[in-house]
Amino acid sequence: MEPLIALKIAHVLATVLLLGSALGLTAWVLRARKAGDAAVYGRLLARPLVFVWLLMGLCLLSMPFTGWWLVHLVGWPLGQTWVLGSSLLYTVGALAWFWLVARLNRLRVSPGAGKPGFTLALALFSGLCFIAIAGLMGAKPV
Repeated sequence: MEPLIALKIAHVLATVLLLGSALGLTAWVLRARKAGDAAVYGRLLARPLVFVWLLMGLCLLSMPFTGWWLVHLVGWPLGQTWVLGSSLLYTVGALAWFWLVARLNRLRVSPGAGKPGFTLALALFSGLCFIAIAGLMGAKPV
């Protein structure tokens, strides 16, 4: 298999796994909240769900490397607006994701330690950043 095709597959797979895992966690939280489970935030970092969080973290770590390598192989200049914009969105979205994990861990340790509304806003902001990145990657406005 050619390196370019393999990199495209790895990059798209990381994106799909990241967004799919986030969507799965969102569905799980909404279903638990609808059932009246107030301690749902305390169980978000429980042992079975750690795999999902680790998978999301691995995808987040692999995306800049595969993305840079793709840009390098194709020969696009790094100064293109869509590349710079997606890099900026990635940085802000990844920092929001890491902050979200820290907040959820704090809510797990001491359930009354934070406001769930801000945690939800952080999750939505991070998710919107990665959806916008996927849109930029799909459109590739040159």
